[in-house]
Amino acid sequence: MTKEFDLGRLLAERGAERYDLHARHLNHQLPRMLHTIGFDKVYERAEGAYFWDAEGNDYLDMLAGFGVMGLGRHHPVVRKALHDVLDASLADLTRFDCQPLPGLLAEKLLAQSPHLDRVFFGNSGTEAVETALKFARYATGRPRVLYCTHAFHGLTTGSLSVNGESGFRDGFAPLLPDTAIPLGDLDALRTELKKGDVAGLILEPIQGKGVHETPPGYLRAAQELLHRHKALLIADEVQTGLGRTGDFYAYQHEEGVEPDLVCVAKALSGGYVPVGATLGKDWIFKKVFSSMDRVLVHSASFGSNAQAMAAGLAVLSVMENEEIVANARVTGELLKSRLAALVDRYELLSEVRGRGLMIGIEFGRPGSLKLRSRWTMLQAARKGLFAQMVVVPLLQKHRILTQVSGDHLEVIKLIPPLTVGEREVDRFVVAFTAVMDEAHSGGGLMWDFGKTLVKQAVANR
Repeated sequence: MTKEFDLGRLLAERGAERYDLHARHLNHQLPRMLHTIGFDKVYERAEGAYFWDAEGNDYLDMLAGFGVMGLGRHHPVVRKALHDVLDASLADLTRFDCQPLPGLLAEKLLAQSPHLDRVFFGNSGTEAVETALKFARYATGRPRVLYCTHAFHGLTTGSLSVNGESGFRDGFAPLLPDTAIPLGDLDALRTELKKGDVAGLILEPIQGKGVHETPPGYLRAAQELLHRHKALLIADEVQTGLGRTGDFYAYQHEEGVEPDLVCVAKALSGGYVPVGATLGKDWIFKKVFSSMDRVLVHSASFGSNAQAMAAGLAVLSVMENEEIVANARVTGELLKSRLAALVDRYELLSEVRGRGLMIGIEFGRPGSLKLRSRWTMLQAARKGLFAQMVVVPLLQKHRILTQVSGDHLEVIKLIPPLTVGEREVDRFVVAFTAVMDEAHSGGGLMWDFGKTLVKQAVANR
């Protein structure tokens, strides 16, 4: 007799093996890394902006699953929508009909970008970027897409071709014939456009790696240059979109900017069902899907599935009803201003930047001799170790989860759920201040851990 599948029992019986299972069957470096930095926690449950461990200790999430958990974890409206769509037993993914949910979600998304007309639904941010790259090439008849140094647009082969970080690209050549230009450099853009083979420029209005904004006026000027040369502006809003920066899309911070293609994902999922979307102008879609023979020239097997569409519709409903975008703007300004006030207080703290609830905290070379010698020791071993030294005590001592904003960067990125408020701001600022006090005292466990990181970095060379 076949035993009935019981998920709860399976987790109860084997949940404690989680790190061993990963080490044996998945990316073996992940548990190794987590053990090394002391992030090998066992979280039992989660809700909103918090996790809890088996002892009932709460942890503040300032990472939001790299931005996926825009509404926090297990928002009741999104949960109910998924229960409802499962209970409806829809005839989903027949491939030869038109279900209502994709059209309804597209309508809601396009209402936030009235200059755009159509949507393609895939399953992730990198798929949304791949779609934009293909559409831009086909619509313009040109092969090359420009991207910015330090950009991150995904890790599949097409999106990797417009990834501005060599560490992700090394060993995966040959990639597509795309070209990097410095963020904000209009002269570099103009030079490439004059070659006549550029399909478009893809960029993040605020780069996730390092949290760097496009300079004021750059997006509008770049758009005008691109259109003058019959090329397209592609806005990658996978992380910055859906309220993260205090507007629905980050490109909306600059008046008159109307990208030809916009990529979204992450928060649209509600943290449950992967979904990506590429929004674009009517003429681009009509050129790609130019006849019935080309009806499936670009498609995704799981694209537009009912669960993903229901999650997306629920997310947009919550954003409107709970004024999520306004909360991100107000709470983000509060957090940023309180952190910026600490820059003059701590010589290791260089800058606080960003918009809304996408904030970068950058550390820099101190002036005092004692701290400078220790900083130099860390930099010689591996750039980015000091930021990691800050991230670890934030979790270990203060139960706050954060991340270093990229390899070899002395920047911590804060991208909490967009539902956080003054309570979470207070908790983070108090904890961060305590960590900075310890770092500037010149001793203690924090610098001892720094020595451990140095040994690990040297051993990995």
